[in-house]
Amino acid sequence: MITTTGISVNFVGTPLFEDVNIKFLPGNCYGLIGANGAGKSTFLKVLSGELEPSAGTVHIPGDLRLATLEQDQFKYDAETVTNTVMLGYPKLFAVYRERDALYAKPDFSEEDGNRAGVLEAEFSDMGGYEAEAEVATLLSGLGVADDLHDKRMSELEPGQKVRVLLAQALFGKPDILLLDEPTNHLDVHTVTWVEDTLERMEALVIVVSHDRHFLNNVCTHIADVDFRKIKIYAGNYDFWLQASEIALQQRRDQQRKSTDKAADLKAFIQRFSSNASKAKQATSRKKLLEKLTLDDLPISTRKYPHIFFKANRPCGKSVLTVDNLSKSIDGELVIDKVSFTLYRDDKVAFVGPDARAKSTLFEILSGQMQPDSGSFEWGPTITPAYYPRENETFFKGIELNLVDWLRQFSEDQDEQYIRGFLGRMLFSGDESSKKAKVLSGGERVRCMLSKMMQTGANVLILDEPTNHLDLESIEALNRGMLSFEEHVILFSSHDRELVSTVANRIMEVTSKGLLDHMMRFDDYVVSESVAVEREQFYGRAMEL
Repeated sequence: MITTTGISVNFVGTPLFEDVNIKFLPGNCYGLIGANGAGKSTFLKVLSGELEPSAGTVHIPGDLRLATLEQDQFKYDAETVTNTVMLGYPKLFAVYRERDALYAKPDFSEEDGNRAGVLEAEFSDMGGYEAEAEVATLLSGLGVADDLHDKRMSELEPGQKVRVLLAQALFGKPDILLLDEPTNHLDVHTVTWVEDTLERMEALVIVVSHDRHFLNNVCTHIADVDFRKIKIYAGNYDFWLQASEIALQQRRDQQRKSTDKAADLKAFIQRFSSNASKAKQATSRKKLLEKLTLDDLPISTRKYPHIFFKANRPCGKSVLTVDNLSKSIDGELVIDKVSFTLYRDDKVAFVGPDARAKSTLFEILSGQMQPDSGSFEWGPTITPAYYPRENETFFKGIELNLVDWLRQFSEDQDEQYIRGFLGRMLFSGDESSKKAKVLSGGERVRCMLSKMMQTGANVLILDEPTNHLDLESIEALNRGMLSFEEHVILFSSHDRELVSTVANRIMEVTSKGLLDHMMRFDDYVVSESVAVEREQFYGRAMEL
């Protein structure tokens, strides 16, 4: 159990949250949610002891073991993958190292033997004899190949390091588990494995995630960071969303009643204050008005951008034909002989572990990159718009403010129109005067989506558009894509709720070819025929 008493955190005099008094109970999984900048990661650091709060205390019983998901990918570069995972249980790893060092001594003494006996007992009590098997199981479940287990962390790709660090957090059955964005860079099959693993654990889990599907599957409670407070709701994310909308409407209704009452009193005072026969009533009502406290609705940190894609013309019958596209990068084959045909109303989700293959295909189809061989042809009525996974070149070193930045891509050059559009995308007032070069990751995404909305395109190509977005912006994007009903979308995303609700066709593109399934994502995940096809596909590919 974790108990917080009067926790407050202030940075440069600005409070993130104040006087937080809550209990996190064992056996529950809490999804910690809130707008970007609300203090979710900061609160996890306070709970773990990494950060001292400005006020208040955190109490964790001393016999409970707490594990966190390490965010520094370079911290363990000198260690092997297996040792890095075992370091998630520092006490066990210390015993393991001391025991092995004793047995390696050339002059092993009687005293060393006595010490080794003590260490063996401690090692056994902590489950040490099953440790290596548990490490292998965790790494395998997270998609880390067996031949990487003895390599140094410095030899791994960033995506592989993330998986090893997640294995580290899960290792040794911790009593308390704090996870900050554990599903980042994981494919759907690995995320499903993580969900199943967390469901079997008896630990108290507190997790920060922008994956709504993940939160719905693993969370028993939602801890909502808003109004500079943290409030716990029973239920998963969808339940919280409904409950919070009802609570917000109730506050609005109360506010409206208070405002109406104040307006009635003011009108009465104004009307009768000069009338001698009514002066006494007017005076009493004036006193009542002075005592009336208008409980202004707190300004929520939650803001939803208005994301709406409007096509200038409908898609014709011929949308896109792709014929044997292949591409190598730095001598490595990335996509090989990819062929498919797109039809009107197709909403295609590109899935699979190879992000580079998906991005390469999108860059070719958007004209940003030339294939090595093969061809593709857009239909005569088609106007595509492209959102790249990496967008830094659109902003780095750009001195333009946001009004002038967006004006570059808009047919309507009127400043009032541009400012109004930016306001709906949450860049209101002084925000629209910010320089493009200083924007955060989430702000850049909203700018890039604003750019796409200026095009009137009837085909959207979106490469991981949910990266860096908060839950509110992801939901707004989800609604915007769903409203693009009569047109075509090609997209990749780690947000499974987005994929589940938008896609009606699933493609898995790799350096070994393409798997194409005319079905929705939920059917794709559970389909036995798809599983067999994938196994045969990769089996043949590996033999070749």
